[in-house]
Order: sequence, then C-alpha cells, then structure tokens
Amino acid sequence: MTRNLLILGGTTEATALGGAVAEAGLRGTVSFAGRVERPKRQPLPQRIGGFGGVEGLRDYLVSHQITHVVDATHPFAAQMSGNAKTACAEAGVPLIALTRAPWGAQTGDSWTHVPDIAGAVAALDRPAARIMLAVGRMHLNDFAPNPQHFYLLRLVDPPQSPPPFPDHHVLVSRGPFSTADDRALMEAYGIDLIVSKNAGGTGAYAKIEAARELGLPVIMIDRPAIPDRAEAYSVDEVMAWLGHGTDLGV
Repeated sequence: MTRNLLILGGTTEATALGGAVAEAGLRGTVSFAGRVERPKRQPLPQRIGGFGGVEGLRDYLVSHQITHVVDATHPFAAQMSGNAKTACAEAGVPLIALTRAPWGAQTGDSWTHVPDIAGAVAALDRPAARIMLAVGRMHLNDFAPNPQHFYLLRLVDPPQSPPPFPDHHVLVSRGPFSTADDRALMEAYGIDLIVSKNAGGTGAYAKIEAARELGLPVIMIDRPAIPDRAEAYSVDEVMAWLGHGTDLGV
C-alpha cells in the first residue's frame, strides 16, 4: 500500500514525526489549525486552517486520497481530536494519536487541580498575587474577571489585542525552556503562583520543575476528555504502525 498521511500537527511531536516520515520516503501533509502565526517549517508539505468540521475533514480525506491520519495535536485540542475520530470512521481511514503522557505531581509539588479554564479563573478569585499565566493567548480574556493580579504572560506570538489586565508583562518566546532559566524568570518577576495546562511532554515542563524548586504552588488545568482511539507515545511507535511502507493491514 502506498501511504499518504495526514498529520494533524502543532506540537513538537508532530514536527519530529514529519521528519521521520520524510526520511522514510513516505508521502504526507502536516496540517496546522492556524492559531500560531509562525508555525515551524516542516519537512513535509503543510496546510494551515480548519477543515470545516467533521464533514469538511471527511471530504478532505476522500478528495486527497489520505490513507492514514496521525492526530499529533495538542492534548487540549479536544474538538479537533473528536472531529478526527468521527471523520476517519466515516471515511474508513485508519487513525492513531501521537500523544504525550500527562504530567504527574512529584514530591515537592504543590498542585491544585481544576477541570478547565473556568476552574482556573475561579481559583484566582483571591487577593492580589503575582501570577505566571501559562495558558496561551487564546484564553487571556477568560481571566479578565480577576484584574487584581500581576500577570506574567509568555506567548509564542504577540497578543492580537492588549491583554485585559491593568498590570502585566508579555514575553514573546518559543520553547523549549530550561529549568534554570524559568527559575530565574520567576525570581526576577517575584512570581507567587503558576497557572498551567497539563500539556505533558518535556518542552513546557521546565516551569513545573522551577516551581517545585522554588516551592511555588501551581494551579494545574486537567486535560479535557478525548474520545477513545488508538494511541502511540513515540514517533517510533507511529512508524511501526505505518510499517515503514510495508502493508500491515492497517
């Protein structure tokens, strides 16, 4: 079987997979949702933008003769992952997710778990503090009900409009980051508390390690529910699933 992959990307794992697919001589396209203005260049052809829901994605799979789909989106991209499962089932295209195991609290961590962004907003209804808000620019306005805090915002792209906080600082930077640098950053800005999504992986973990070293509490936003699907936790596992071009009957 001649493989023609669609990789739903936006993560470091997707970029690594694209490199492995290109090196193996397989055909494929990496798709980005378009939330990041300057996505990393890929070793495969890439497309940017949504598909138009389940129907649009199913039509894309059929019209482009996609043989396999790899969902390597962010663990919080629940809607895209749900659409991918439904569209692949309707089009008869095999699907696997390249995902990251979630972070788990270790000795020295002080985490308060919340189920979603709204839970994190509610948890910040407290006296003024200095917050490192690591939730991405799409969710900044959700935190407007708590203007009493200072917010340190580290973003991949500049915010599209001024953040809704009287007291804040924006750092535009792309990871991965080191624990030493994140610890120095937190100390420089006098951070009291970190708000973070449980993204998993290594690229964004430095702030969690730095918080542990400094004894700072973390409001940890748990992952959304994702439909059951085949999952892999490494590029090698996905390449084995693909058979490196050998028909495995998938």
